[in-house]
Amino acid sequence: MSAKILNLKIISIFLGIFIISFSSVSFPIPSFARQTNLPCSACHYVYPELTPFGRLFKLNGYTMTGIATIQSTYKEESTNLKLLSMLPISAMIQGSHNRIAKTVPGTANDVTEFPQQFSLFIAGAISPNFGSFIQVTYDDQSGTFGLDNTDLRFADHTTLFSNDLLYGLTLNNNPTVQDVWNTTPAWGFPYASSAVAPTPGAGPIIGNLGGLVSGLGAYALYNNLIYGEFSLYHVTKQGGPIPETTADSTMTLAGYSPYWRLALQEQWETDYLEIGTFGMASQFYPLGIGGNSTDKYTDIGFDAQYEKNFDSGTLIAHSSYITEKQNLDATYALGGSANPSISLNSFKADASYNLPVGVAFTLGYFATSGDNDVILYTANPVDGYNTSSPNSSGLTAQITYLPWLNTQFSVQYVAYNKFNGASSNYDGSGRNASDNNTLYVVGWVVF
Repeated sequence: MSAKILNLKIISIFLGIFIISFSSVSFPIPSFARQTNLPCSACHYVYPELTPFGRLFKLNGYTMTGIATIQSTYKEESTNLKLLSMLPISAMIQGSHNRIAKTVPGTANDVTEFPQQFSLFIAGAISPNFGSFIQVTYDDQSGTFGLDNTDLRFADHTTLFSNDLLYGLTLNNNPTVQDVWNTTPAWGFPYASSAVAPTPGAGPIIGNLGGLVSGLGAYALYNNLIYGEFSLYHVTKQGGPIPETTADSTMTLAGYSPYWRLALQEQWETDYLEIGTFGMASQFYPLGIGGNSTDKYTDIGFDAQYEKNFDSGTLIAHSSYITEKQNLDATYALGGSANPSISLNSFKADASYNLPVGVAFTLGYFATSGDNDVILYTANPVDGYNTSSPNSSGLTAQITYLPWLNTQFSVQYVAYNKFNGASSNYDGSGRNASDNNTLYVVGWVVF
């Protein structure tokens, strides 16, 4: 296989994974509200942003209940059955309208998607100390249903040095989907985005593995102050031969990938602050399974979240920085890259002000930067890199309105300063970064 063909194949795979990851969004689940007998606002500011109570609800394994349950005890010592009196099932439907500043050649502009997504959830307590968040989603571009974000949890409490220790296990299929802060790739702003507009092609691998892997991890929160987690992820093939064969294998995770998370948090009367770090080390077979040569990706991230409550509303700010080291031993040997190793960095920051009347204003900044590579990043109409650089940056502005707590409408505008390496003629075919500026209007209902 020629280096050019291999290069295009790898880029298309990464781009496809990137689009799928960011077009799939999870939402507040009314089955949680029915289970706790609390409104959605108990767990969310403007969903899916979690409140302090929402973070604890998730860390406690989605098991807190405020309604009568069917229970049984064993020798009057422990509960061996705790069933909800109703099935914890919810549904979500999302529709959107998209307009790009300059029409992509050969396509139509003003695209309406209804539904953009339709999801069913099994979300809530399953048994004592064990709960679920399981999402099955219909995607309008594939026309099929598939397993989406999934997080199964066991959680319990004990006492350590006279302080509370919350500990648990998580089994999930998307690194950082188990996280309780809105700073990591699975939950970062924007929480919904266009599935049809051009988007920058380069991004850290940690944010592009949803649905491709599964991981089991252990976590703990000590004294509601220090959080730590360690998980191991392994490839989980969906929609193809199991186990994978060399013939149909591309960008397959090799072995086990460790994921780690550490965060410090503090809650005051009107303020909240979290600072943390997270990361993942992965190896991939870029083409075919087997052999000793793999590509190695090491992602190290840092994040912060600040919340301030006022009488007139709530200010929430997030930021994250991810630096990724790519050792492309296998790809370089196959002629798929010009360099044996490169780096890629991602920075995001956003701030929102949420009014009590159900209106929120958000402004976000994003920037990707990294090393040039004339083979990985090549010129191509619309999605290419004329300067062989992955650098992209821009602003995202959004106004959100919630007429009811389970209904949300948003108007979002994405403005690019740089796209795939340049501001003008970034693709080598005359397209400018600002041509991809996108107006995105979205509404969703969960029930």
